[in-house]
Amino acid sequence: MINDTLQNRRTVISIIITVLVLIYIIRLFSLQIIETKYKSGADSNAFLNKTQFPPRGLIYDRNKTLLVYNKPAYDITIIMREIRNLDTIAFCTALNISKQFFIKKVDDIKDRNKNHGYSPYTPQVFMTQLNIEDIATFQQSMYKYPGFFIQNRTLREYAFPYAAHVLGNIGEVSQRRIEKDDYYKSGDYAGRDGIEYTYEKALRGVKGYEILLRDAKGRIKGRYEQGRKDIAPKTGENLTLTLDIKLQILGEKLMAGKVGSIVAIEPTTGEILAMVSNPAFNPSILVGRQRSKNYNVLLNDPNKPLMNRATQAQYSPGSGFKTIQALVCQEMGGISEDTRFSCNGPSSYPVKCTHHHGSPVSLLNAIEQSCNPYFWNAFKSTIEKDGYGAKNLIFRTNYDEWVDKIKSFGFGEKFKDGDLYEQSRGYIPTQKFYNKVYKAETGWRALTIRSNSIGQGEILATPLQLANAMAAIANSGFYITPHLQIHDSMKQKIHHTKVDKKYFPIVFEGMSRVFESGTARASRIEGLNMCGKTGTVENSRGKDHSIFVGFAPRENPKIAIAVVVENAGFGSIYAAPIFSLLVEQYIKGKIERIELQERITNIVTNKNVKER
Repeated sequence: MINDTLQNRRTVISIIITVLVLIYIIRLFSLQIIETKYKSGADSNAFLNKTQFPPRGLIYDRNKTLLVYNKPAYDITIIMREIRNLDTIAFCTALNISKQFFIKKVDDIKDRNKNHGYSPYTPQVFMTQLNIEDIATFQQSMYKYPGFFIQNRTLREYAFPYAAHVLGNIGEVSQRRIEKDDYYKSGDYAGRDGIEYTYEKALRGVKGYEILLRDAKGRIKGRYEQGRKDIAPKTGENLTLTLDIKLQILGEKLMAGKVGSIVAIEPTTGEILAMVSNPAFNPSILVGRQRSKNYNVLLNDPNKPLMNRATQAQYSPGSGFKTIQALVCQEMGGISEDTRFSCNGPSSYPVKCTHHHGSPVSLLNAIEQSCNPYFWNAFKSTIEKDGYGAKNLIFRTNYDEWVDKIKSFGFGEKFKDGDLYEQSRGYIPTQKFYNKVYKAETGWRALTIRSNSIGQGEILATPLQLANAMAAIANSGFYITPHLQIHDSMKQKIHHTKVDKKYFPIVFEGMSRVFESGTARASRIEGLNMCGKTGTVENSRGKDHSIFVGFAPRENPKIAIAVVVENAGFGSIYAAPIFSLLVEQYIKGKIERIELQERITNIVTNKNVKER
């Protein structure tokens, strides 16, 4: 009995001891492996891990002209637990900051709602993107401020004060981006828009780390294991853009004092040669410590200089749309190249013509003279070719087919398989839309939506879409997704229009006559056969928009362009000369009509647009 009792006691004691040992082991495991704060604290007593930021990749234009490079910059980091006896006034004076700024910055660093990765044992970013002048005084007296360190970084530098919308800019990463990509930590910077955003992962490179030894008082004593454990940063990849910087600069100068955009594309490759949006800004003003201030100025500017009008602004395409209409109406059997319609000039009904010319009008003359009544009749003859009635399903089917073929030129959708950051879809109204607007499937017909026939009404397109449609015409029925980085794989992204190749020659001829004897004859270039179409687009908010679209040369086209000048009036007066000068620069390599260049550059159509 006594032995049983002793045996039971031994068992209980053994169990208790085993449990205590297990608890001790689990706690040690938790402290050393799972709970990082103690490990961080221990490690930080002996080591300082310094992040080595890689230089971002360089950016070149298509001719290997350097556009974006790097210059040295510096961050000041802070380890909270190492701050001792800080003379705040002297510290703020050394960095030329106020005491209020210092207090707020420290509070923000400690606020785990704003800084989720905060630890008093690890370096936190106190100030960033400083240049050598900003830190010169501080560097001399840094020994007085334990807990503060200087960390090397780079800032973007721009070779030209142009192409801001194309290139994009760098900004501090948001908490959302940090949570989405563990590459980033609080205080890191990344591409915010444009090429810098689209190719962020390629441009940013890979961070490196330097491990430094401390002594018992926290002083740096050298590199751990002579740097054998360090990880060198990997420089970001360089990018070569499709952009021709000379053409880009010319486009931006021609748009001075105006609101609008220019897009130029190489038809056979889909490469964007120029992408101008005005008002614009010098990309260098969004670099470094002045970025936040300047960004807010741009953000609050009523002219919206931050908006990339080339890809985001949406306009009625106007008469430039007539070239697409001519192709689709032929394909659907509504007209042929021999079809003629009468025109009574401004007396025409229900769609007026803007000027007088001969009648009846052929398709060729209609393109040359931009005859509104012709394209209204062509549109009506196409979607109502099988008649119209209360129960006419074929009418609706014809309209759906018309929409489908129009969209095959790149209208009504974003270019999702390209590398352009922000785009608007534009709009090609569907049957469903009109059924809703007019309350019934039979409550509308060609007459109801007649403005669509001349590129007005509900139709909307971006300048990018207009230039791309010209590339599709120049290629006699296909386009390659417009893009900004030169890469051979993009040539596989080919899109065929739903119009047979045989219908394009008559449109080529009509667009050529626009320069020879039509609405753009004043902008022709001697010895160069160009194809184009003027557009004067009605604008409910003010003066008409001036638009011109086209390509050159007619044989083996090398460039397709869309020009939009808001509130400027006739397409032949403003947009056409800009188109012509861009063609001259790209095809001939220089501008010979200097007087025309200076005249267009000095024209101001919007007095509210500030000079850069």
